[in-house]
Amino acid sequence: MVIPPSTLPLWAPTPSPSPAPAGFDGVVVEPSPAVRAGMEDDPGVFLTWEDVCVTVDGSYGREPVSILSGISGHAAPGEVLAIMGPSGCGKTTLLDALAGRLGPGINEAGEILINGRREKLAFGTSAYVTQEIMLMSTLSVREAVYYSAQLQLPETVPAAKKRAHAERVIREMGLSDAMDTRIGGRITKGISGGQRKRLTICIEMLTRPRLLFLDEPTSGLDSAASYHVMSHIARIAAREGMTVVAAVHQPSGDVFELFHSLCLLAYGRTVFFGEAAHATEVSISSPFFFTQTGFPCPNLRNPSDHFLRTINKDFDEVPLFIIFISCCE
Repeated sequence: MVIPPSTLPLWAPTPSPSPAPAGFDGVVVEPSPAVRAGMEDDPGVFLTWEDVCVTVDGSYGREPVSILSGISGHAAPGEVLAIMGPSGCGKTTLLDALAGRLGPGINEAGEILINGRREKLAFGTSAYVTQEIMLMSTLSVREAVYYSAQLQLPETVPAAKKRAHAERVIREMGLSDAMDTRIGGRITKGISGGQRKRLTICIEMLTRPRLLFLDEPTSGLDSAASYHVMSHIARIAAREGMTVVAAVHQPSGDVFELFHSLCLLAYGRTVFFGEAAHATEVSISSPFFFTQTGFPCPNLRNPSDHFLRTINKDFDEVPLFIIFISCCE
């Protein structure tokens, strides 16, 4: 069920009124039915990227190093896009490129469009949860979230509503029992590493951003906590038309089923892009589906485990990756 735009929280940022962009080869990519009803007044953030290439300047006179080569894709409002691949394949680099967070010495080429236009998101419209946890160790969970709410939410929102909203977000992330516990760190003990990860996501979710970037949101979490966090994010995305892009290393089978779209990378190249549910199905429209190329996912095996084993060339004497790519060409 879609909540009408008029019922969004007072602190929800207003997205760009630009129309939905054209997809690849001029084909219009429609948003999901869950959010189509509210697109006229609240189009959300439709993110597209085409032929994105990222290179790093070479050191000591060496040639530049290519990290990403010809990456294309899109993320629609109300859906969760998962970026997966082996370690070092460029997941975080692609996430940083889409979020405009590439550092100095890194060159970027290609088209990245927001609602069909080259523009920057308004302040507060997007949020980025980094893989590294950067929290003040001396604060308690309650204090960290309350202070963030005071700083991030508009002054027009009453203090009582800010506190109530902060407590609701804390409960949603399963941190109620640790509200008065110090965060801690390397020197002082505090909450666990998984709780710190959930607290980081909790702080970024305060403003209900229209575009949410997540870098390894399930790292440090057990399978139950990973499913709870990602299912909660997926529900909010569907309910409020939020666009979620997450770089995930190796999710569990239950978490994988929450993803609407999948971008599978291998060594800076796109192996598969499309609906996550179609990655293991046969389809004439795409030559990259695993079943069609002769690498079906066995029954009762986690799809993410199967994908990563198939496209990883670091350990096999005769890499499945080479055979897989040759079948796709």
